[in-house]
Amino acid sequence: MEFNVKKLASDAGVFFSRAMQFTEEKLGQAEKTELDAHFENLLARADCTKNWTEKILRQTEVLLQPNPSARVEEFLYEKLDRKVPSRVTNGELLAQYMTEAANDFGPGTPYGKTLIKVGETQRRLGAAEREFIHSASINFLTPLRNFLEGDWRTISKERRILQNRRLDLDACKARLKKAKAAEAKAACEGDLWSDEVEKAEHELRLTQTEFDRQAEVTRLLLEGISSTHVNHLRCLHEFVESQTNYYAQCYQFMLDLQKQLGSSKGEIFSGTFVGNADSTSPAAAPSPPAVAAATLPAVPTIPVVPTIGGVPNTVAEGVLNPNEVKPPASGTRKARVLYDYEAADSTELALLADEMITVYSLPGMDPDWLIGERGNQKGKVPVTYLELLS
Repeated sequence: MEFNVKKLASDAGVFFSRAMQFTEEKLGQAEKTELDAHFENLLARADCTKNWTEKILRQTEVLLQPNPSARVEEFLYEKLDRKVPSRVTNGELLAQYMTEAANDFGPGTPYGKTLIKVGETQRRLGAAEREFIHSASINFLTPLRNFLEGDWRTISKERRILQNRRLDLDACKARLKKAKAAEAKAACEGDLWSDEVEKAEHELRLTQTEFDRQAEVTRLLLEGISSTHVNHLRCLHEFVESQTNYYAQCYQFMLDLQKQLGSSKGEIFSGTFVGNADSTSPAAAPSPPAVAAATLPAVPTIPVVPTIGGVPNTVAEGVLNPNEVKPPASGTRKARVLYDYEAADSTELALLADEMITVYSLPGMDPDWLIGERGNQKGKVPVTYLELLS
């Protein structure tokens, strides 16, 4: 118990001496031992490395996991030294919803088929994202964390010890200076103050030795920052390689999907009309997809064939015989076909993408349909499959 009290009193004395020295330095009342310029540069570079490593680490975590709640959860699992549970990516979740929607709408319908194709691509994108996150975490984030939680903590600890050694050294210098000044004033008590001076000089030599030793240890650790930069550079190259592979996979997946959808676009649109057409009446046929309509320019009024006296209005009666329809003497227009179209019956005209046809309208005709002519062939055509030309 007595030993502990003495040690506590000694530690308190050392702490008080350091506090006094630190305060006097801040007030400009005490001298401070300055480190050499090279050492100061090493300290500045170490602080810079630590600060930027923290920022890069945090922002990379945000890039890989934008959800802050998920990042907190992963942080807690790491601190508890437990495996982070597998989490479904946004792409995989979207793929699941698309697949379920396709099953409800009917996997055999054009919309259902497309949902399945897009959903499968989203699943592949999600799997690629998961692989990229895993690779980046191991090859890039982990080395950065190891530096901050390992090497940097050691450097910080040794720097604090060096700071204490410097305060002790400067406090000893101050005591020696005071002892010498007192010795010069009290010439009659020279022996007493000579002992104080010798004691102060002895303490100064000890503290100087401890300071030099600690400075060398800290210097070696700070010079190791160069090796840290080399290691982080290698990790950065691995991160870029992982990110390049990830985006290349995503690009290839989307190219494959685009080819699938592009090759079956005309088939899908045609199948949509044929599958829903329950009668030959133009009014009963639904409009083709709005996607095609959105691409059309503003359409002026379509030329209309006037009703000829004595000839029944075949459109109003719901039956169209193309052979009985004659084009107007003037006002017909040219149109370019946007997509392939398969005629549902003999009253319709089959279309091929990019071909040119002549079109016009009839009185009482459904506005979503026109009469199209190609040579001697004639029949109804859907407006949304055409680009009307001036």
